[in-house]
Amino acid sequence: MTARQPRTALLVAALALALAAALVVAQLARADAAPASAGTARLAALAEDVTAADGHRYDARDHTGRTMDAAQIEQAQDGTYLAVYHTLLSDGRFYAAVATSADLRHWQRRHDFGPGTHQATLAHDGRGGYVLAYEKDPRNHIAVRAYRSLRALLDGHAHRSFDAPLTLSRCAEGTPSITAVRGATVHLTGHYRAGCDTDRQLRATLTGFRHWHAEPDRRLDRAVQSRGNGGNIGDRAPVELGGRRVVLVEGQGRPGDFGSWGTYAYDPVSGRADRLAIRTHGGSHAFANPSATLLTDPRGQPALLVSLFVPTEGSAPGEAGQLLYWREL
Repeated sequence: MTARQPRTALLVAALALALAAALVVAQLARADAAPASAGTARLAALAEDVTAADGHRYDARDHTGRTMDAAQIEQAQDGTYLAVYHTLLSDGRFYAAVATSADLRHWQRRHDFGPGTHQATLAHDGRGGYVLAYEKDPRNHIAVRAYRSLRALLDGHAHRSFDAPLTLSRCAEGTPSITAVRGATVHLTGHYRAGCDTDRQLRATLTGFRHWHAEPDRRLDRAVQSRGNGGNIGDRAPVELGGRRVVLVEGQGRPGDFGSWGTYAYDPVSGRADRLAIRTHGGSHAFANPSATLLTDPRGQPALLVSLFVPTEGSAPGEAGQLLYWREL
């Protein structure tokens, strides 16, 4: 009996360690299941259920029938809604354009920015004008244009322009998103083609429309990769909710599989990303090119508008193309 006591003690100790390890794993699982932040939780509550939206439109198109792919929405000071988007035309090239609307459902194209322009993003400059950025080919790169007024934007008359050099990839840098305009300094995010193989995230600053600096955003890459994404990490856009910035970002589960695109809410403070479980009327399951905008909706109420591209490979009948929907706050 005396000889068995050490074995019993070892067994008890081993069981205690196993129990402690199980408790730690359970705690980590619970922590990971919790939202990354109050901001990502609020975004999920507003954006996940399209069927509960106060307004929506699937397969958004302008008045000529052009698809409004990768649309980003802004609101002018006079209340007019603005959309920048691109369309793949019969010549095999993308054309970016700007359109206006009074109701978020019907859009009139006002200006076409020409062949080889796509993935457009728009921001107010704080002085009555606008800054526009888009990806431009050949040698896919980020191009930035400044407009003195809304009229200049709709007429396509830029007074400043800059085409960024490729500094992180010799193959492609694009899908820009303007995060801030401070005087003559424009802050952007985008992607670069890492190893000429896979899209990864970048941050960039354009100063005086002359000096460009870009660097990788590996923290955002890690957050999206940690959710099981082995393909591209592409378009992203910030939105302020409850005084906290949240970044909507797309991640591709499997390389080359357009049906595996998902949308994530990234918290820059914690460095964590939550996958949004988006529910559409028909049950589409793939979503790309996310953006969100705070605006006043057609009923005069403050609202969050979400814009997502639904790839054909992950779409329900009638839902492929650009999806716009909004929830009142």
